[in-house]
Amino acid sequence: MPAPATTRTSLHPALQAPIDRHTHVVLRHAVLDLLETDSRRCFPSVLHAGVPGRCTWHVDESAAPGAEAGADPGAGMRADVVLALLRRASVLTPRPCLWLTRPGELTPHDTDLRWLGPSAWAASALGMPVGLVVVTRRGWFDPVSGVRREWRRLRRR
Repeated sequence: MPAPATTRTSLHPALQAPIDRHTHVVLRHAVLDLLETDSRRCFPSVLHAGVPGRCTWHVDESAAPGAEAGADPGAGMRADVVLALLRRASVLTPRPCLWLTRPGELTPHDTDLRWLGPSAWAASALGMPVGLVVVTRRGWFDPVSGVRREWRRLRRR
């Protein structure tokens, strides 16, 4: 991802429009992969680091439908997870991205916000200019800047 801008009101890295070609291609493929690999209506959120095809991931069971109440591991554990994913992703690809796949619409959800702070902390700790992007079957969006891309019918080229 490009060097994200940091605004005065937020310490979280954010995408700014227009996004560069690399980021567009990575996020488009992330949406396509979600469309092609998971046809279930409800599925757990998954945090990915890297690029589609060369990434590491963590399934967020605490956000899954029917998850046990009180199963949320906390911000510290999420930060450790992101830190580990980003370290591994930096070995797999020179420009890793960080995205959260989940069901639902392209609006901020509690799950997005639970991962936002720990993701920003982990990226900052590693000196990586990446921010969290949310991916659904309809497209992707940056919960910090609001930059988004939606498709009605997305197909491989």
